[in-house]
Amino acid sequence: MSLRFLVAIAAVALAVSAAAAPSAPDPFAWLEDIHSPRALAWVEQQNARTAARLETDPRYAVYHREALALLTAEDRIPQPTFLGDDIGNFWQDSVHTKGLWRRASFASYNSPAPQWETLLDLDALSKAEGKNWIFKGATCLPPEDRLCLVRLSNGGGDAVELREFDTRAKAFVPGGFRFASAKQSAAWLDADTLLLARDFGPGTLTTSGYPYIVKQVKRGQPGVEVFHGDPKEVGAGAELLRGPNGAVEHVLFRRSVRTFESRYWLLLPDGSQRALDLPLKTDVRGYVDRRLIVSLNEDWPARGFTAGDLIAYEPLTGQAELVFRPGPTQTVNDAAVTQNRLLVELLDNVNGALDVYRRGPDGWSAKRLPLPRGLAITLVSSDHQSDRAYIATESFLEPTSLWSLDAATGGLAKVKSLPPRFDATGDVTEQHFATSKDGTRIPYWLVRPKGMKPDG
Repeated sequence: MSLRFLVAIAAVALAVSAAAAPSAPDPFAWLEDIHSPRALAWVEQQNARTAARLETDPRYAVYHREALALLTAEDRIPQPTFLGDDIGNFWQDSVHTKGLWRRASFASYNSPAPQWETLLDLDALSKAEGKNWIFKGATCLPPEDRLCLVRLSNGGGDAVELREFDTRAKAFVPGGFRFASAKQSAAWLDADTLLLARDFGPGTLTTSGYPYIVKQVKRGQPGVEVFHGDPKEVGAGAELLRGPNGAVEHVLFRRSVRTFESRYWLLLPDGSQRALDLPLKTDVRGYVDRRLIVSLNEDWPARGFTAGDLIAYEPLTGQAELVFRPGPTQTVNDAAVTQNRLLVELLDNVNGALDVYRRGPDGWSAKRLPLPRGLAITLVSSDHQSDRAYIATESFLEPTSLWSLDAATGGLAKVKSLPPRFDATGDVTEQHFATSKDGTRIPYWLVRPKGMKPDG
């Protein structure tokens, strides 16, 4: 998505928010029809105003050139995703502007010069079909990840076309699953069965324009409705909870009540559904050891949990146990699961840290990875069919590095690093604390030349 389009979207949001009082008609309500000629003409007008302001600034050309060079640099770290026994990557550069979906073996990816095999060339596909295809990822059937549903957006919007792709044949499956462009989601029950939420015709979308009906679709057969949400909510979909071998252990249906609030239903063996008693404001992070890993974004007083807690929840019994409660100086940034481990990325006094959890007879125990302080740490990807994962580290003065992690042993190996973009050898980073009027210690970072005198 271009900067100019983003600026136009921001202008729309500002215009809508600046509308008259709630009791008065909204003079910008016509912008809700985002594809109408009037709305598109208004966006083009705002784009022209923005371009005239930005592109005539003498700094614009320099910043644009520098940003483009960084975004298309050949020495960027190719971001890894686990694809069966291999590593997948989506790559764009100055030649492949729409991108290549490609893969390399695990060993090859970790080497200095990976040997890439192209799965899908988006530039070639767009040219052949006369479309502006934007790759929105793929949902693959584990554990082999041979069959995938590729998500293609014509122009980059939320609506995507779903097409079945064979990663072994490196081609779309002739006569395979294919669903026209819509706001939709799908999950593989098995090689011939999907759980699909999409526009099934009049009356199947919410007022927000998202599907609220989930159907089970077997290859070559019409779909059968298996879950029904509420047209007044945001939308609905299905999530599959898989065991270590990739087999489906549970089916969850999700109703997005509002933007940050969701309800979940468990599909029982007899075909009935039971609502999970989780609070509305939660984030499901994964499934490991037959438990949902859930971040709480609100208190759960009935169970003694508070906002910020990371808990493990058994879908069948409804039992919940605490995995981690952040202290006063800690925040959980992210969490992910491997086959047998839980990875928790956190900040402690704005220092990045990564803990690896396992569940034993006495509950959950953690081991902190031996990484230096002062780094920002990011969970990049994790493998549900093994205990492998990738994490990234960086700091104010250190370029991004990518590490391969064996979560079962705690083994870490740095496999890739960005080259320095500036000379940082004469600088140093320090952490200090300021004290507020109420006595709170507030951490901050100081980046300075090594020889600077603290003279105020």
